[in-house]
Amino acid sequence: MTYRVVQWATGGVGKAAIQGVQSHPELQLVGCRVYSSEKAGKDAGVIAGIGEIGVTATDNINDILALDADCVIYTPLLPNDDEVVQLLESGKNVITTVGWVYPFKSVNIDRLQEACSKGKSVLHGTGIHPGGMTERFPMQLTSFTRAVTHVRAEEFSDIRTYGAPDVIGEIMLFGKKPEEALVSPLVHFLANGFGQSIHMIADELGFNLDGEINTINEVAVATSPIDSPIGVIEPGLVAAQRFTWQGCVNGEPVIEAIVNWFMGEEHFDKPWSFGPEGVRYEIEVKGDPSLKAVYHGFHPATIESGLLRNEGIVATAMHCVNAVPYVCKAQPGIRTYLDLPMICGRAAPSE
Repeated sequence: MTYRVVQWATGGVGKAAIQGVQSHPELQLVGCRVYSSEKAGKDAGVIAGIGEIGVTATDNINDILALDADCVIYTPLLPNDDEVVQLLESGKNVITTVGWVYPFKSVNIDRLQEACSKGKSVLHGTGIHPGGMTERFPMQLTSFTRAVTHVRAEEFSDIRTYGAPDVIGEIMLFGKKPEEALVSPLVHFLANGFGQSIHMIADELGFNLDGEINTINEVAVATSPIDSPIGVIEPGLVAAQRFTWQGCVNGEPVIEAIVNWFMGEEHFDKPWSFGPEGVRYEIEVKGDPSLKAVYHGFHPATIESGLLRNEGIVATAMHCVNAVPYVCKAQPGIRTYLDLPMICGRAAPSE
């Protein structure tokens, strides 16, 4: 069986996804949605850096809706409900990194479910954090213990390896004044995604959470000039950020998702660092027994290599690509990690 795939958006994740589709033995790329006139009309493989593959990129959604395709890997910078509804109603399954990992408390849930029903299609939210590191891996780890009292998923990343200066400066708000970053709309957007992660774990493990998810946003400023992808961050401006989301029972945190985004680990006030284990993802489950897993390999070894090809971005893309056959076989509806079988990659193509 060959599944016909469309790649929607060609930023870092989208380019890696095109590469992943091309090397996957069960997938065929048949369409590509771009946002700039400079990319429209170009070959998707050329955009992804792998040479021509015979798929022409378009900036017209109607071209995508008209395609005979099984699945759309939807990876824009920000989600658009109307676009996703149209794709689902057209009969195309949607796998995305920008939301809907566990949207059952969302205000638009009925509209999405109706779109899946109309198109006999599946919506699956995935990614890395939120995504596999926040829900899938912690839940797997809990299978080795009993009487779970606390679950933590935490990211430690050096943002100097992230080659998207516009995102870093204007959305993540590095290099801005602390008071700007502390009221950033990004906090609300991220809280929605990580809140869904926390609710998935709570519902599956049986925690009866208090009302709202707690959000804690902290920043550290530069104490000396720091080189970064957005230029030099001057003293007094934001050079590190830490976000914490907590699901609580009787006021006590039982599930936490934490993000540490630092421009290196020097010259900060607060004096944060990655610690001796360096950049990583870390998952901890407290129970009987208590367990901790540390994941390396998702972060570039050097700043220079990360700006060329960031392993975390590739992993995010592949978590989508490898899900395609499983999502296409699933019953219509919103399908989470709780509904799908174990998702695996595929062996490298034979020479």
